[in-house]
Amino acid sequence: MCELLGMSANVPTDIRFSFAGLVRRGGATGPHRDGWGIAFYDGRAARSFHDPQPSAHSDIARFIGAHPIKSCTVIAHIRQANRGRVALANTHPFSRELWGRSGLSPTTANYAE
Repeated sequence: MCELLGMSANVPTDIRFSFAGLVRRGGATGPHRDGWGIAFYDGRAARSFHDPQPSAHSDIARFIGAHPIKSCTVIAHIRQANRGRVALANTHPFSRELWGRSGLSPTTANYAE
């Protein structure tokens, strides 16, 4: 089963400490070595990073962990595949299009106004 890290805060909050723990579980201290992803709001923009590599060995995860992510809404995921191949297309969190706009959730369309 995969693992998720989510945060919803009323003020932008740094998630580096919690993200570092999740990253270690992705192939170092845990079995979740089949890809990872993180998505968060940066002001009005939605940012999303994905990698099919184990998060514990990912240059992208190291980059994210070295920079302060301050956001009110963050979701991160480490994958242990039980269906589907290990590939970038199977990493989460997925983004989607809603009402002609790309985003992370139904509220994204309201953010862009």
